[in-house]
Amino acid sequence: MRKTDHLGNITAFVTTAQVGSFTAAADRLGLTKSAIGKSVARLEERLGLTLFHRTTRSLSLTPDGERYLASCQSALEILEHAEQELTSHIAKPAGRLRVDLPAAFGRQKILPILLDITKQFPELELTLSFSERFVDLIEEGIDLVVRIGELDDSSTLVARRLTTQKLVVCASPNYLKQYGTPRTPGELSQHKTVVGFRRNQPVSWLLKNYEGEIAKFTPPATHEFSDGDAMVTAVLNDAGVSQLPRWLVSRYLASGELVSVLDDFAGGEMPISAVWPKGRQQVPKIRYVIDELIRHADMATFE
Repeated sequence: MRKTDHLGNITAFVTTAQVGSFTAAADRLGLTKSAIGKSVARLEERLGLTLFHRTTRSLSLTPDGERYLASCQSALEILEHAEQELTSHIAKPAGRLRVDLPAAFGRQKILPILLDITKQFPELELTLSFSERFVDLIEEGIDLVVRIGELDDSSTLVARRLTTQKLVVCASPNYLKQYGTPRTPGELSQHKTVVGFRRNQPVSWLLKNYEGEIAKFTPPATHEFSDGDAMVTAVLNDAGVSQLPRWLVSRYLASGELVSVLDDFAGGEMPISAVWPKGRQQVPKIRYVIDELIRHADMATFE
């Protein structure tokens, strides 16, 4: 066997290690489970090492496997980077782009941009998911995510802020007529509230305190929703007071269907960022989408 034939075996090994099973690796690479297993076995035979502990229920790396994985990942990254640099000036966005988006913002603001891109580049295919959960981009094979809120530091990811989401506390006129208008955050304990729900816990509001500083405030939650559009629908239907992104409710505020309250305590903002794996920006499909998102951000499309 030529040495260059070993690259497929190495790819099978690295993918299996990343996703945790031969079956998942086969799905990722578009091969059969048997083909993945044989590739890893050939690699182990060539090296004279056992790379995986195998049981009927689990698959885990041996110490040799862990060391070899680190070396293989570095080598594959070097090869991928070399290929990207060589082709980036001529290649067009093509292939499957996997993107995870926040639900309301993703549907209303990002999805139309992505669909326009696919019209321009028909060979680009989309796999979109809408969630607020933590996503391991590298392990799950996701090319790009858009996230709302502060991000944790990461040595493997790159982030670019697209815009800042301004927040407003509001309610329907019918609700305020029935229950009155809250004048301070403390009065919210006497009101019904519609609160976001993310990662199995209610989302705190961001309000200006009496010192003029923005601080987290957690109102007693009457209703909890994990979707921004659902929160708007609930508030329009007199379900209570809610803090919502201004871009999501501006037309309802303008029409009088919603009324802002607690304006003296307003000022909360949240960053909205695009995030992708480090070293992947040179891939044409990812680079083009990031550039388009930045262009729209500069045009204030997301505000």
